[in-house]
Amino acid sequence: MKTKCLIIGSGPAGYTAAIYASRANLSPVLYSGNQPGGQLTITTEVENFPGYPEGISGPELMDDLQRQAQRFGADIRDGLVTNIDVESRPFKVTIDSGDQIEAETVIIATGASARFLGLDDERRLWGMGVSACATCDGFFYRKKRVAVVGGGDTACEEALYLSNLASKVYMIVRKDYLRASKVMQARVFEKENIEVLFNCNTVELLGEEFVEGAHLVEHKGTDLERHFNIEIDGFFLAIGHQPNTSFLQGKVELDEAGYIKTFGGTTATNIEGIFAAGDVADPRYQQAVSAAGMGCRAALDAEKFLAQK
Repeated sequence: MKTKCLIIGSGPAGYTAAIYASRANLSPVLYSGNQPGGQLTITTEVENFPGYPEGISGPELMDDLQRQAQRFGADIRDGLVTNIDVESRPFKVTIDSGDQIEAETVIIATGASARFLGLDDERRLWGMGVSACATCDGFFYRKKRVAVVGGGDTACEEALYLSNLASKVYMIVRKDYLRASKVMQARVFEKENIEVLFNCNTVELLGEEFVEGAHLVEHKGTDLERHFNIEIDGFFLAIGHQPNTSFLQGKVELDEAGYIKTFGGTTATNIEGIFAAGDVADPRYQQAVSAAGMGCRAALDAEKFLAQK
C-alpha cells in the first residue's frame, strides 16, 4: 500500500496531524502504536486542554480527537512501526504484523514514556495518585500532602510548583545531595512546606484504590538503615522521560537524550520528508496542548513539502 502521509503515533500530536493532513486531502494513514491514544489514556482528569471548561478524562479526550480525525477521512490502524527505510523514496515502513507501507512523507509522533522506579505499585496506582506531571495533575492536590521523587532541576521545579498548591511536599532523594542547579536548590530550601528526604529510596506505595502513603528506606544497605512511612495523597515521578525512538536509532538524528532533533524552526528532521511532533521531539514542555500544536505544524510542513515536490 502507498500513502502520501504516514503518521506514527496516536497521542494529541498524532491525531492532530491526522486532522490537518486529512483536511489537506493527503489521505493519511495513522498507526496507533502499542498505546493507542498515548499517555493521556492513563490520565484520569484533564483540566488544562482548551475547549473543556469542566475538564475531561484522558481517554475521552483521545477518543474525541480520534473521531475528529476519522470524520475527515484519516485511516487509523492498530499496529506498531518497527522499521523505516530512510534510504528509499518513497519511504518503506514495516509494521509489527509484517506488513509494509510506502509513504511519501512520515510524521513521527510516538511520544515519550515516564521513567518509573520499577515498583509494582506505580503501575497499579497510576492516575490514582501516581503521576509524572505536576503541571497536569497538581491542581487535584490542593491542601494535600504529596511527594516528588528525584533530585535534579525537573524534580525541584515540580516540587516548587506543587508547594504553591499542596500543604506539604516531600522530596525523596536517593543521594545525600541535590543534583539541581544552585539557584533551584536555594528556592527549594527556602520553601517552608518542602521537606527534602536525603538518602531515601521508595520501596512501596501504600493504598488500595488511591495513594495513601509511601514506605521508605533511609541509608539502604548500611548500618544506619531505617524504614519509615510518610502519609501522602500524591506521588510524582520526576526522574525523567524516555522518548520512544528506539526504532529510529541510526536513521533519524537524535539528541543526547534520544529526542528527535528538528531544524529551522519547523518540525523537519535531518531526513527530507520526515517530520516529528509532540513529546518525542520536545523534552522541554511535554504538554498535550503543545503536542497538538506540533502535530498541526507537522501536517502543514508535510503538505508544503509535497506541494514543492
